Amino acid sequence: MVKVKNVYLIILLVFVSIAISTAQSAESHQIFTESLKKSNFKKLLKKAKNADVIFFGEMHNDPISHWLQLKLIKELDKDNNLIVGLEMFERDNQEALNNYLDGSIDAKKLEEDARLWNNYKTDYAPIVDYAKENDIKVIASNIPRTYASMVYKQGFESIESLVAEEKAYIAPLPIPYDASLPGYVKMLNMMEGHAGENFPKSQAVKDATMAYSINENYETNKKFVHLNGKYHSDNFEGIIWYLNEYNPALKVLTISTDMTDTPKSELAKADFIILVDKDMTKTY
Repeated sequence: MVKVKNVYLIILLVFVSIAISTAQSAESHQIFTESLKKSNFKKLLKKAKNADVIFFGEMHNDPISHWLQLKLIKELDKDNNLIVGLEMFERDNQEALNNYLDGSIDAKKLEEDARLWNNYKTDYAPIVDYAKENDIKVIASNIPRTYASMVYKQGFESIESLVAEEKAYIAPLPIPYDASLPGYVKMLNMMEGHAGENFPKSQAVKDATMAYSINENYETNKKFVHLNGKYHSDNFEGIIWYLNEYNPALKVLTISTDMTDTPKSELAKADFIILVDKDMTKTY
């Protein structure tokens, strides 16, 4: 009887071991350094604490990105010296955002007054609400889409004729532009015809405006966490190129994300790369 019990115990331990092994292998994400060395959130956080500006380049529909963004913000907020910037809010919506943060309006009114992204409630509201509850300054960093659309259709010249009040929502003109940056070259190759030439310019005016917003609102001895699509900061281009134009003294840390199980050299686009399980569900 004792031998039978021992056999059952051994079988049970084998199944438990298999279950634990399976659970450990089913990782939602992995974190790597730029050299594709395996890392972790603790090491990422340590590096972030030594930076002035942290760019979290996300995949907009990735729940892991949004979860880790909130986690990073909460950890950095423990030092009470945090500012958050969001690509998802345009500069002319700053007043509405401020009104929500200080409690002057509710979530429904914010939705009426600001041009919120379709995935705002699931992906960004938790971050904005945390900032509201903890008195964290949040910056609407992006150019109003109307002006980005003008550049896409007619080039940089189209925004030169805007009145001063409208230009206040854009980075100072003329916008510096390096068409040879690999990211912009890639965008150009995606398009054809005259509109194709303006496509990377429309992205550049977004990058420049977000960089200008960061520099304009950065405060010494504070950490500025900026959330944006990864293509705006991958390979230390985009917003970072413009931020270096406006304030090269700032220490920058970049994070990028991708949905794959295998680290590859072409994914080494940032100081830290988060690889999300390719089977992860998406928020939209």
